Amino acid sequence: MNAMSAALPWPWDNDSPLRFDRFMERALHDPERGYYARRIRGVGKSGDFTTAPMLSSTLARAIAAWANRAMAETGCRDLIEAGPGEGKLAAEVLRALPFGRRWRTRLHLVERSQPLREKQQALLGRKAHWHETLDTALDACGGQACLFSNELIDAFPVRRFRREAGGWSELFLSPGDPPTEVWQPATVPPSSVQFSDSHPTGQIIEVHESVHQWFDGWLPHWQGGAMLTIDYGSETGDLYHRRPHGTLRGYFLQQRLEGPALYQYPGRRDLTADVDFRDLARWAKGESRFQSQREFLLPHADPQNPADAALLDPSGAGEAFRVWELKWR
Repeated sequence: MNAMSAALPWPWDNDSPLRFDRFMERALHDPERGYYARRIRGVGKSGDFTTAPMLSSTLARAIAAWANRAMAETGCRDLIEAGPGEGKLAAEVLRALPFGRRWRTRLHLVERSQPLREKQQALLGRKAHWHETLDTALDACGGQACLFSNELIDAFPVRRFRREAGGWSELFLSPGDPPTEVWQPATVPPSSVQFSDSHPTGQIIEVHESVHQWFDGWLPHWQGGAMLTIDYGSETGDLYHRRPHGTLRGYFLQQRLEGPALYQYPGRRDLTADVDFRDLARWAKGESRFQSQREFLLPHADPQNPADAALLDPSGAGEAFRVWELKWR
């Protein structure tokens, strides 16, 4: 390493602009300094952000009902959660399964964050099997499994594009304190339907190209089953309504961050963006069904419970989160 590269701020390896998704990948998932790999302290009020399982057991009951039905229909015994956080959701889903189904189910967790895996193992002990990647989990199940995830896809790196008068540009970051935005002319990835939408000049959009690559890596290992994915986003093309700067934001100590603050202190805060579920369905190529979180949770919720009411709120989480069911082969 020369003197110039030694003086560069992490995560830059040289003084060339770094494409934003590569910056985000390192900031979140670098094995030594990434937020999820080393920095995350937990989920909930003591952490940087809170997820639905930390507020109410309703989500677990709804997922358990889906899993019971999906495993009966597909004949699968293996249930996989990808991105299980601290393991609370997996533990409650397992507990909420009917006794006969629970007794037959083999639970698998896919987690590459060592701090989170340690929390999961302390909670679940021998009730689960752990895997570094989804393809190895599927191989352990003989390719037949039902899968679920909650707020997983939003943790994948995104590429950021801006509509210009004559085409599209893409965001790169130059090293500095703070880093400097550099918008370079772009050749857009043909895999995303977002570029076929009508966007005004100046609109910034995010594309989860990393999820497309992820699907390509593990889908060949999946021989049959069903999948349930819950995340914030949309499949109707209205992601950017009144959002000219896109949906990217960060969280630190329960505080929402936007703008230049997102690029400072990489590895010390969560970064996330809304999901375009149209792209997910296109990349997966299975039989898809969508519904709002409100529709999914309502049969299992108590609207008089303040936590459940928040998850059902049609002007908040109830419609901001989408539920995607995928049947596979």
